[in-house]
Amino acid sequence: MKAMQICEGVYWVGAIDWNLRNFHGYETEKGSTYNAYLIVDEKITLIDTVKEGFFGEMLERISSVIDPAKIDVIVSNHAEPDHSGCLPQILQVAKNAKVYTAFGAGVKDLSAYYGDLGYTGVKAGEQLCIGKRTLSFVPTPMVHWPDNMVTFMTPENILFSNDAFGQHYASDERLDTECDLPEAYIQARKYYANIVQPYGMQTGKALAACAGLPIRTICPSHGIIWTQHIPDILALYKSWAGGEYDDTAVIVFDTMWHSTEAMAHAIESGFLACGLKPRLYNLHYCHNSDIIADAMTAKYIAVGSPTLNNNMMPSVASFLTYFRGLTGNKKKSIAFGSYGWGGQSPDQVHEALAGCKCEALLPPVRIAYKPTAEQLEKLTAEVTEAVKNSQN
Repeated sequence: MKAMQICEGVYWVGAIDWNLRNFHGYETEKGSTYNAYLIVDEKITLIDTVKEGFFGEMLERISSVIDPAKIDVIVSNHAEPDHSGCLPQILQVAKNAKVYTAFGAGVKDLSAYYGDLGYTGVKAGEQLCIGKRTLSFVPTPMVHWPDNMVTFMTPENILFSNDAFGQHYASDERLDTECDLPEAYIQARKYYANIVQPYGMQTGKALAACAGLPIRTICPSHGIIWTQHIPDILALYKSWAGGEYDDTAVIVFDTMWHSTEAMAHAIESGFLACGLKPRLYNLHYCHNSDIIADAMTAKYIAVGSPTLNNNMMPSVASFLTYFRGLTGNKKKSIAFGSYGWGGQSPDQVHEALAGCKCEALLPPVRIAYKPTAEQLEKLTAEVTEAVKNSQN
């Protein structure tokens, strides 16, 4: 396992997790990487470590460049264990290394995880000269933890961006010029939607704080390194953080005997009649984290559930709980569902969407048993009218 040189004296020494399939409820079908970076200068510097269990992989890569015992400086941009999990182990090897982290929150969080290992807190604007290079520290709190910061290195103008601009994406390629770029963008969008989205305001401030930096390379904590496509990923982050909408509508549902599914298709026809691009997600087959990636930029969302034991389906309740935690912008919504005799689920969905700060286009829509053609045509017409009215 060899280090990969990014530029002279700067190396990727992280680990590849090909088998990761779930991260806090987020389906990571492409695995992930835990990116650590080695800088060989007068003071040998390590930017972050890797998740516990991958120490051997990181150590072998560091050893392919230098003796790990010679590490003088460790920068911890973020205390979450997928970034810092091997900090105690590397300090057992690099016994004289000094750990720098965000003043206050970084010191507090690392201490909570690993005890007092002798952390030095750094504030906004502080710099550390490591020889020919200088590290500047920029706090980015709540992108996506209070302790988050990024580190900017000159003269190479490399931004070690922590969770910003990352992707849960395992690959043999380390650079945007080598990888499957469309896949990298898909995973970057999904990563933002599922991890960073609730903190759009803070992300906007972080982007503004970094706007004046002459960035040539972005080295995130997960996924590929950005070199030639920096303007593109910055533009995408600006759009996502700004809560910009596209011309899509997301329809999410579960169904027992296809009645709620038929209603979903009728709603789809209503959106289509208004020139929108609806995307249907049957929760029986689709994962919450994939849906959120599309819901993030959709202006409209419709959620449907049959009534089961006087309640909405558990899968729908799960989605709405996940959605509530990740709502990055307000949406116009429709709650719908079929029932046999109780019919409580559309009201419950409606209330849950209201709790997500959604604006209802229609009162909760319910149809008993199997919808007739006339009922479905009426539903399409009602959706069409409600959407057109909302566009005026």
